[in-house]
Amino acid sequence: LDLAGWQQYVGRRGEREQHNGQFVRSPDSYELSSPKEYIAVNMEYFLLDPSYGCRRPALNQYLREHFGWAPQQDSCAKGLPFINAGSDFGRQPLGEIDPERVYEVDYLLAEANQNLVSRWGHSMLRLVICKPGRPRGPDCRLDLDQSLVLSYRAFVNDVQLSSWDGLVGAYPSRLFVLPLGQVIDEYTKTELRSLASVPLRLDRDEIENLVRQAAEMHWSYDGNYWFLSNNCAVESLKLLRSGTANPRLNDLDSIMPNGLLAVLKGRGLADTSVLDDPREALRLGYRFDSYRDRYQAMFEVLKKQLPIKQDKVEDWLALDAEQRRAWFAQADLRTSAALLLLEQASLRRQLLLAQDEVKQRYLNAAALKDGSVSKADATLRQMLANSGFLSRPAELLDSKGYGLPQPQERKHLEQVSSERQAQLLRLSTSLDKEVRALLEPSRAKEIVAVEANVKQVGEHLRALHKAAGGLQL
Repeated sequence: LDLAGWQQYVGRRGEREQHNGQFVRSPDSYELSSPKEYIAVNMEYFLLDPSYGCRRPALNQYLREHFGWAPQQDSCAKGLPFINAGSDFGRQPLGEIDPERVYEVDYLLAEANQNLVSRWGHSMLRLVICKPGRPRGPDCRLDLDQSLVLSYRAFVNDVQLSSWDGLVGAYPSRLFVLPLGQVIDEYTKTELRSLASVPLRLDRDEIENLVRQAAEMHWSYDGNYWFLSNNCAVESLKLLRSGTANPRLNDLDSIMPNGLLAVLKGRGLADTSVLDDPREALRLGYRFDSYRDRYQAMFEVLKKQLPIKQDKVEDWLALDAEQRRAWFAQADLRTSAALLLLEQASLRRQLLLAQDEVKQRYLNAAALKDGSVSKADATLRQMLANSGFLSRPAELLDSKGYGLPQPQERKHLEQVSSERQAQLLRLSTSLDKEVRALLEPSRAKEIVAVEANVKQVGEHLRALHKAAGGLQL
């Protein structure tokens, strides 16, 4: 039932959900009417379609093991296709995951903050993938650029996240596949939240089966996101349960991301001992600290050399860019490096403030039918309409196929996804220009001033480095 899409309800002692969210890329919609019909339809394809094992590998494996037999089937490509939902619109979005290259799976937890939707943290799964040519082992943890993050998120096709819509399940729940580097930046630099990457105690078969099930869910699942009952923690648990078939997960329940880590630890499935030594955890990539602590440490460097009055980094960043600029000329090499990091932090802060400012202006103008945002509104709506494929990649394909896309479909996918990605890049560039025109003059002026600060500190730092006899590239 877990593989078929009738998952356990959270908190209902094993009762099954009535709605099946795995309806995308279905061979026959009749299979969704009941578990019995699901088995009947899939038995037909198992017996008659040689590509069934490649399209629905998890259920194919279950049927093979149940009957101890399988008809002649096609050989399958090693790599499982996925659409990378990263924010770099300049790269090819279609990628592949080879389950054999996945060394471990981690439970990735973003710490809580005060926002309504994240006050208990955010649950994700990290695939620790070895770079090509590296044998599976602990060194694969250092290949951060290879790691991918599986993140169930509400797909919000508007600029405003509605708490009410989240409570009543109005947002689609979809499985995003993201590069680890982007997730680290998103939480540690922008939201100033730490990340804990805790290894799950899974055997080799469980890891590879989980990766295959995740790929199937990426292409077939489009559920409903409920902040309290079908959120990131619940969805991650359901994926772990259906992907690994580990009996210790059967009667496990939690609606809170931090609570799920605690119960996984209690069942002996999560190894939190890797976090005991904070320095070692940082070095080995089990923990990624919030940049708030780094910013404060850089600020302490400033205070040691410069007679500034502020005591906290927040107070320093609250100053106008021109007020901070007055100290640049007095900074030595080490202090200039700290200043550069803090100015970059200030720029991120200003862009976040600008984002909120534009959002409020957009919503107010939309409510008043003010035409001042119409151009940006049209571009934004185009972007939202074109970005759905990043979380629901099946929309790039026609309705003939089912399950995981096969080689002939992947060629079409590569072309169409690249075209969509190029369009998103153009729209993103246009939107950046149009949104800047919507900023209040004071905010726009401050952003320009901070950008000038970043440039000036960088030049000052390079000049000091050169004067000290440093290596020139």
